[in-house]
Amino acid sequence: MTKNKTQGGTIAINGQYIKDLSFENPKAPQIFIEKDVTPKIDVSIDINATKLQKEVFEVELSINAKAKSGEDTIFIAELIYAGIFTIKDIKETLIEEVLFIQCPTLIFPFARRIVSDTTRDAGFPPLMLNPINFEVMYKNRKDKIKRDRK
Repeated sequence: MTKNKTQGGTIAINGQYIKDLSFENPKAPQIFIEKDVTPKIDVSIDINATKLQKEVFEVELSINAKAKSGEDTIFIAELIYAGIFTIKDIKETLIEEVLFIQCPTLIFPFARRIVSDTTRDAGFPPLMLNPINFEVMYKNRKDKIKRDRK
């Protein structure tokens, strides 16, 4: 269990795990014979949080990566990596920020390694995801919700 102090409160990681992992390699084995294939890789990331018990939450980090060369799909990697967190002594108004900023920040390095290892083990160069500013991602999400309500 890892603990982080925040705003006078505590965030404890009770556990973390792969909830879902999928890798598709639809062009195998031809893709490994072709030369000079430089795929365009699109990555999307989403976060979900669910209250499990009083002060206990599950935070899911979903990572989807799709590599294409022209119209051909080279690979699709999908990961849902989750952590169970106990959050104590943090103002109710700050819980959402903790769940969508600090919790994914804590588990992202582990999810990043899984994506990298999976693509490497599938015969491709490791997909090294750039660090993510979850605070900016959270603020963009909040802004989108406000715009959608108008």
